[in-house]
Amino acid sequence: MPNFTPANTFEFAGRPVHRLGYGAMQLAGPGVFGPPKDRGTAIAVLREAVASGVDHIDTSDFYGPHITNQLIREALHPYRDDLVIVTKLGAVRGEDGAWLPAMEPEDLRRGVHDNLRNLGLDVLDVVNVRIMGNIHSPAEGLIEKQVTALAELQREGLVRHIGLSNVTAAQITEAQGIAEIVCIQNHYNLVHREDDTLIEELASQGIAYVPFFPLGGFTPIQSSVLSTVAQTIGATPMQVALAWLLHRSPNILLIPGTSTLTHLRENLAAAQLNLSDAVLAELDAIGEAGGGH
Repeated sequence: MPNFTPANTFEFAGRPVHRLGYGAMQLAGPGVFGPPKDRGTAIAVLREAVASGVDHIDTSDFYGPHITNQLIREALHPYRDDLVIVTKLGAVRGEDGAWLPAMEPEDLRRGVHDNLRNLGLDVLDVVNVRIMGNIHSPAEGLIEKQVTALAELQREGLVRHIGLSNVTAAQITEAQGIAEIVCIQNHYNLVHREDDTLIEELASQGIAYVPFFPLGGFTPIQSSVLSTVAQTIGATPMQVALAWLLHRSPNILLIPGTSTLTHLRENLAAAQLNLSDAVLAELDAIGEAGGGH
């Protein structure tokens, strides 16, 4: 089992989880639609992740749709007691693979039941409500209806904890008036830093911040500084980008995704990278130079 230092752990959903987890999105086919190219490899990646100490897996029933949850169930059920599986609601897939908003209370209820069925669970550990906003960035607007619907499912015992995705600070405050919020999942990485202040606020409240697109998503991070730093310390640029996030704040939990064992091992090894103050300063300057974009 890898040594997870400096990733260590963070108290999340009532238990300590390693700060480097696994995101299952890439296990589905191209465009997060349809079955994987190699089902056997997908199963092997999930099993090796958990065997290596990963105890936080991020998924959604709209990945595939249904595919990644069914793979997780096949690979890992019955689940280890220390495994936290986080899922998200807020969309469904069209027959052509389109991402369609599904934000009404009845949509969220149906989504919870779909996740329970496909994961083989009686209760979901954490459910994030994905607010559509401006696709990959949040937009102001009331979210009371969605959070209230999820809080009702929590009272019914189908959901243990509630999180939010793609939200503003005002929306988090609004949601906290309705239910306890345990995590925020927003777009954030080495070059995309709009949430710097928000991360600090959440850290002070003991709330996990889970960056999506930690490596840039569909357009991977490109930076000559990052490449040079990586070469100097004998790591890949993506390992350095992950390590920077782990150093950034103790409440950041990472869920890099991959469909290959090689990349899984590379990602997990990022937890062992210690970045010097000088290297951190160089990396910090990338976001500042880019104005946060």
